[in-house]
Amino acid sequence: MYRKSLKIKNIEIKNRIAIPPMVCFNWTDDSGYVVQKNVDHYRELAEGGAGLIIVEATAITKRGRLADTELGLWEDNQIEGFKEIVDNAHKNGAKIFIQLVHAGGNGSADDAEGPSSYTNFRGITCSEMTKERIEVTCKDFAAAALRAKAAGFDGVELHGCHGYLISEFFNSRVNKRIDEYGRDKALFAKEVITSVREAVGDEYILGIRIGAFEPLLEDGLDHAKAISDMVDFMDVSYGGDCDGSSPEGYPCSEAVYGASCIKNELPNMPVFGVHNINSKEDVINALNTGIDMADIGKASLVDPAFANHIMNGEPEGHCLHCKNFCRWNPREMANPELKCPGAMKLIAQNL
Repeated sequence: MYRKSLKIKNIEIKNRIAIPPMVCFNWTDDSGYVVQKNVDHYRELAEGGAGLIIVEATAITKRGRLADTELGLWEDNQIEGFKEIVDNAHKNGAKIFIQLVHAGGNGSADDAEGPSSYTNFRGITCSEMTKERIEVTCKDFAAAALRAKAAGFDGVELHGCHGYLISEFFNSRVNKRIDEYGRDKALFAKEVITSVREAVGDEYILGIRIGAFEPLLEDGLDHAKAISDMVDFMDVSYGGDCDGSSPEGYPCSEAVYGASCIKNELPNMPVFGVHNINSKEDVINALNTGIDMADIGKASLVDPAFANHIMNGEPEGHCLHCKNFCRWNPREMANPELKCPGAMKLIAQNL
């Protein structure tokens, strides 16, 4: 089943394995420009056989970054660096999207802003966005999407989960507004989508990463249905401040369960699922829930050729959840000599 192609609008993805967006902290600098390490990373993933790659969360504006060492598409000169990433994907038969993000109240800026004022996990109190700032931010999303299109990406994914700006507007525990953006928690997402669609055109692929639980499953389902006629795919994960659960004995993560629920509500929508899909068996279990695409995150960092390995019946790498010992952990990124036990185990299997 994971060998089957998937068509989204005008493109055909060669298999049901996707690389989800995973930020590589501390690779770039304050400029947000692509560096050679980014190019090499995505080339290796493209060579690994996944049908789709979604490039890591990329800031639409410097003020809206989730970290000071995050890739950006807030100025035209940043476009060039992404072109080689796109070319390498296409040379290897992969389609490639990019995730666009505004971090909102959980951003790195001292003047971070969200739908309502609150103190974020960094201890910084963000301010409530004015309607003027909302309008500007919609335009920032549109401008970044146009740059992504100019770089050659096959589509864009809006970051609408994990507690960043669109997610914050969705979430009733964070969005305490009493105006129209509080009454309709999906309104901001609708306006962002509309702005981007007007910029990139009807034929360009536009999707969203959305929280199945935002904060509860019933809310996530309502949000998905509210924007279902505006996007071309939904990449489903967890919300921000949320409660996720799945039935006892369910063979996949809560996020995959949430994705399958959205797929049941929206049977014609291409739906991706993520979290703890770490082996060939996990891929099969996830796709058996009815979702259309399995996002292979940490296992692809351990084994960039994960897709090729399961396609060829070869041993695939598994993430061993080493946490602080992980070379991809932001706190450990500065140590390039740190080895990945999962990758070492894979190498040993293939000796």
